[in-house]
Amino acid sequence: MTTTDDERDSDVVAVTEGPAAAAGLTRPPGLDRDRILRAAIDFIDTHGLPALTMRRLGATLGVEAMALYRYVPGREDLLDGVIDTVVESLFDDDDQPDDIHLEHASGWQDYLVRLAHGVRRIALAHPSVFPLVASRPPAAPWVRPPLRSLRTVESFLATMQDGGFSDQAAVAAYRAYSSFLLGHLLLEVSQLGAKVSLLDLPEGDADVQASTNLAAYPHLLKLEPLLGQDKSAAEFEESLENLLDRLTRVLHEAEDSDDGSVLDL
Repeated sequence: MTTTDDERDSDVVAVTEGPAAAAGLTRPPGLDRDRILRAAIDFIDTHGLPALTMRRLGATLGVEAMALYRYVPGREDLLDGVIDTVVESLFDDDDQPDDIHLEHASGWQDYLVRLAHGVRRIALAHPSVFPLVASRPPAAPWVRPPLRSLRTVESFLATMQDGGFSDQAAVAAYRAYSSFLLGHLLLEVSQLGAKVSLLDLPEGDADVQASTNLAAYPHLLKLEPLLGQDKSAAEFEESLENLLDRLTRVLHEAEDSDDGSVLDL
């Protein structure tokens, strides 16, 4: 029977064939952190986050799980790296700047528009990854609402304060903006079949559907044709425009106060 390298025991190989042969199993050529992270993103896109394990990811890359730990110390570090990788598209600054690149923003309103569309592109490109972006607790657990990418939080707060927002106004803006953006996009990716938690069923629960009499919900039945329409793009644009108007009022309120204080949004 032929065994592949990822099925061989590196300790047995070290004893029978020597340490150099064992090192070839745990440190295969061409394997690095970036390749592992991108493979993890592809795996989640294909199989979903609940299916991701170090062993399965290693098998995808043709190595044993222990080979991954040289580059990602554990699952949490792997997930942090996945988030950093997908969010990096917001900060890319190359010879062909995109209209979502935050470094090219002209003022805080342009920044928020770029950020919103950039994060939405991440959600649409990686719907199964996005709930991790939106809901995983960050390294600073006191940030509310939580956002895994502290780089994005820092960039947001810096931009708002550079635009004249006081400390309180900038935090109020972050809370309103992130609640709008993450809430909207979590709903949108759930419509694409992504599991926004490990317990939900994207297709619904067949047993509950079979046991529920929808005649008890006449308005729901009457409006089914409208409720079934996908208006995500139009609703996203309208909500974003309304939010920018609200934040403009917050800025003016902070400027008119003696200490930069604002009322909660």
